Amino acid sequence: MTDTGTPAESRPAPVTLRMIAEQVGVSVSTVSRVLNAGDAEALRWASAQTVARIREYAAARAYRPNPHAASLRTSRSSLIGVLVPRLQDFVLATVYEGIDEAATENGFSTFVTNSLDDPASRAVRTEMMLQRRVEGMIFGDARDDDALLADLAARGVPFVLVSRRSADHASVTCDDLLGGTLVGRRLLEAGRRDLAVLAGLPFASTAIERTRGAVRAFADAGLRVPKERIAWGPFDAAGGREAAEKLLATEPYPDAIFATNDFAAIGAMGVLRDRGLRVPDDISLIGYNDTPLAAELPIPLTTVHSPMHEMGRHGVNLLIDVLGGADPESVRLDPTLIVRESG
Repeated sequence: MTDTGTPAESRPAPVTLRMIAEQVGVSVSTVSRVLNAGDAEALRWASAQTVARIREYAAARAYRPNPHAASLRTSRSSLIGVLVPRLQDFVLATVYEGIDEAATENGFSTFVTNSLDDPASRAVRTEMMLQRRVEGMIFGDARDDDALLADLAARGVPFVLVSRRSADHASVTCDDLLGGTLVGRRLLEAGRRDLAVLAGLPFASTAIERTRGAVRAFADAGLRVPKERIAWGPFDAAGGREAAEKLLATEPYPDAIFATNDFAAIGAMGVLRDRGLRVPDDISLIGYNDTPLAAELPIPLTTVHSPMHEMGRHGVNLLIDVLGGADPESVRLDPTLIVRESG
């Protein structure tokens, strides 16, 4: 039988939302919203002239929406599933506030649950959300090597990540490598030469990249941070206390401690106090995230400000792009070093 169709290699590549956006000069999210909206609703997102240009270009190039996203839209639940390690965690609670705020503005509701960073719990709770026909998911508990996310991507489930990165999945995070670098440079400028790190969870990109940034800054100055100066553990105050006790079990003590989470820094501050070590005279101490408590401590904590609320809002916008058939690029938000008395 003779195939009279056009050879696959000569067919034009299918048009994408990003191609339309670049041609018209608008964002991918604007294109997605216009093409998925009725005439009146489309004018919420763009002018009548821009709406016409988007639709004319899409029609001329025979744009076809992502079938999975389209099927979700026809049975709209208007529900976004959100999975976080712990909502009692100030950082993730703040990120979630941004998610819920942006979701409401875009006509969605959110359904959030805790995974406790347990792989089995994550899998069960993810399936529970999918059974409730969420339109897409936002994960705040991604792992560095994440089989669950790989499986969801293979199944065509729409999702994005916030707070933590994993592989090449679309994500919105703070530029944690830069944040760690800012910490390392600050300590070097203060004359510190022996760094210890309360690194956090070894499978979290936040912990990995913040630690890497600080260690690299010291390496660039010709100073090595030995492995025994890096303690991994939970991000909370109890985890910070335990890690600091290990680091200070023997002398000589480091002259600087970087905790990749403010609450871990607070736990470390308690250990330093108990040992009669002065902050920052004996040991400088720097945290990360700039939680409200950081500025109110007896010794105000130098820390890195992470745009947590903004991260959540960007995560919703990224997911809307995915639901519209786009393949959006990940977003890295800028950190800011907040210098106070501790380091």
